[in-house]
Parts: sequence; structure tokens; C-alpha cells
Amino acid sequence: MHMLNKFKQGMWLILALPTIVVADVSEFQLENGLKLIVKEDHRAPVAVSQVWYKVGSSYEHNGITGISHQLEHMMFKGTENLGPNEFSQIIAANGGRENAFTGRDYTAYFQTLEKDRIEVSFRLEAERMRKLKIDGAELLKERDVVSEERRMRTDDNPKSLLREAFNATAFVNSPYHHPVIGWMSDINNYEVDDLNDWYQKWYAPNNATVVVVGDVEPQAIYELAQQYFGPLKPEAIATLKPQIEVEQRGLRSIKVKAPAELPYFMMGWKVPVVKTAEISWEPYALEVLAAVLDGGSSARFARQLVRGDEIAASVGAGYGLFSRLQDLFVIAGTPAKGNTVDELKLAVREQLNELKQQVITPQELARVKTQVVANAVYERDSVFYQAMQIGMLDTIGIDWHLGDEYVDNVKLVTAEQVMAVAKKYFIDDSLTEAELVPVSVNKEAEMTGVANEH
Repeated sequence: MHMLNKFKQGMWLILALPTIVVADVSEFQLENGLKLIVKEDHRAPVAVSQVWYKVGSSYEHNGITGISHQLEHMMFKGTENLGPNEFSQIIAANGGRENAFTGRDYTAYFQTLEKDRIEVSFRLEAERMRKLKIDGAELLKERDVVSEERRMRTDDNPKSLLREAFNATAFVNSPYHHPVIGWMSDINNYEVDDLNDWYQKWYAPNNATVVVVGDVEPQAIYELAQQYFGPLKPEAIATLKPQIEVEQRGLRSIKVKAPAELPYFMMGWKVPVVKTAEISWEPYALEVLAAVLDGGSSARFARQLVRGDEIAASVGAGYGLFSRLQDLFVIAGTPAKGNTVDELKLAVREQLNELKQQVITPQELARVKTQVVANAVYERDSVFYQAMQIGMLDTIGIDWHLGDEYVDNVKLVTAEQVMAVAKKYFIDDSLTEAELVPVSVNKEAEMTGVANEH
């Protein structure tokens, strides 16, 4: 028996060798399919533990939109061995902080703890990875919580309401069409079986990545993962259909009327992201282009449209180069008093035409790159962000090493490449426009058939 234990210990050491070790990052694969990524950062005696599941709103279909977000809520409401909210109470009792978030391409759960308390995180996360208990009464309560969350964040927020309609117009068959929180009619009709089916389908070790960043030793973290996650059984994970967005063949334009003080507009062009790009440098050129337009007080929008022509009260550009599916490059803003949305949109088009016709100067390109790189370096100073970057990239199906290559790829972008993507992608055939038209509260009541009570 003693010799057998020694043999097992020897095998343990062999199996425990990480499959990849790069720049203080160790990657392990458990036999049940769970991936573990550990990054050492010894600046403070804390660690962040995150569990990422490959499921989010882009995995959903009509009728159950928002169910990934609803399930996130239920993950705190009890398991075979934990009562409602006991998970959070245990983390708090151990001096930790915890939360969760759902996106289009992932659902993630995280805790920040003193480095020697990571075992608590692993024990609790392993428990709810395969032993969740969804109680009907708890579900009804949490459905109401999510409904109220939707009312506050979307239905009663004019800009959010516009953004939701904007995405639903821009995307026809891509699952980015529907909101992460879900449509209200779907939220109000989730059943226990719906949540159980979704949980069993996606919450399994072979559909999860555990990321730990902080003052830790990779081998010790691996052994904890083997102890708590290793015994969990894998699941037959469904294969996703491609759901590639159909080609847009002309400008789309909508107006949304809602109680608001000021008008607002959004313009979005379909563009590639790192995962979908056929030309690898294009997403990084779009990233630089976004910073040219909206990279602080010295960027073109602030300098020329807000302070210069004073045509915009606010205007910004947004682009995220890391997502699972093709996405949008978005420009949004509010006209200054005395100006209209159409006038501001025309000014934005003039800015884009200038980028198409004139190569940006070496000085401006250098300034923009310096700012983009500085922001990336600043974000890396956060232990939580380091873990989030690794987990997000891995979960959307991208090699997490690309996070470390981001700065180098941005530095390689040329002025000619910025002009090239402006010409190629900022065209009306792939443009969706949305305008928020303010109405008074009384007018809104007339539109919805609701009368004020006195």
C-alpha cells in the first residue's frame, strides 16, 4: 500500500507538469476537460480566481433570450450543500469579494481573496459547477429581480433603449441581435426546466476555464484544482451553428421615441474583429482609427466637433476587437444646443471622409499609439484585469497569448493602413443609423395608452 502511494505521488508529479509555461503563466488541462491558467503576480498577497463558461447571450435562441443572465442569478441561490446566498456569505466571511457577469460570449464568476483562501473559492465553485439546485420559488423571485433590472437599465433609460433597437436593426441573423438581459416577454416566462436544461447543457468542466492571477504558486493551484474540480464529470457539449450575419446591402435607419431631455444618435458599421478578420492587421488599424477620432481631449472629435465647431455636446467612437463574431464600429453622440442630429451626423461623415482622403501625420499616429499603449499597460497593472483578459480571450476561442501581443500589433499599424480600413469599411451599404427622438412624459403616456393618476 505504501509503495502504491509512492507510485501515485510520482504519477501526480508527472501529470502536474503544465502543458504551457510562458511569461509567468502556466496552463494545465485536467482529464475531465477543464482548463486551468495560472499567472503569477507577487506584488501583493492577494489572488483573483475566475471561472469562465463558454455560454452567453449569443448562444441563445428566440424564446429564451437572457437565460444565461438569469442562470447567473440562480447560481447564487443554492446547491445540494449550500443554501440561498450562502456562497456569498462564505466568501465575505473569508474577507473576500465576489460577483459575476454575463456577456454575449461568456458568463464568468470571480472572487478576490487573500492568497491562502483560494481553496475556499475552488471548493464553492466546484460545488455549483455541477450541483446547482434551482428552486421554483427562488426562480420567481429572481425573475422579478431581472425584470426590474431590465426596466431600470433599459426600458427607463432612453440611450439604452436606443442601443437595444440599434443592435436589433444592425444584426439580422447574428445572435448579437438580441440583448444580453433578454426581451421582457422571455424573462417573464422562464420555467425551472428551462434553467435546468441550460445549466446541464453548458455548465461542465469541459466547457469552463479557471483563471487564477496573483501571489500564488502554479503547482499548488493545480493540485487544488485536481482536488475540487478533478472529480467532476464532463458533459456532451453542443456544437454551435455558425450564425454568420447575412451581407447588408444598404443603409438601415430607425428612430426611437422616448422621454428624454436631449436627442442622441448612433452610427454603426459592420467590421471584422480579430477572430473573424481575413487580414490580420485590420482590427488593430480600426483600433488606432477609433483612438484618432476619440482618444481623449486631443483627439479629432473633441478638438474639432466639441471645442472647435461646437456642433457636438458629446461624441465618441467605440470598437472592440475581441469578440466571438463579427461586430460593429460605433459612433454616437448628442448635438450641441442649437444644432440638429442631422448636422452632427454630417460633421461626423466629414471627419471620416478626411481619414479616407488624407493620411494621418506621423506625429498624430505616434501620439495615438502612445496613448493606446499607455492604456493597455495601465490596465495590466490590475490583477483582476489580467485575469479577465486571459479568461475572455480563451473563452471566445482566441489564443490568450494575443493579449500579450496587443501592444506590438498596435505599434505595427501604419498611417496607410488606417486610411485603408476607413475607405473599406465606412460605407453606407454596411451602415446602420439610429436616432433618439425626445418626447415629453405626457406624450409618452399618450403613445403607450397610459394615463397619469392623480
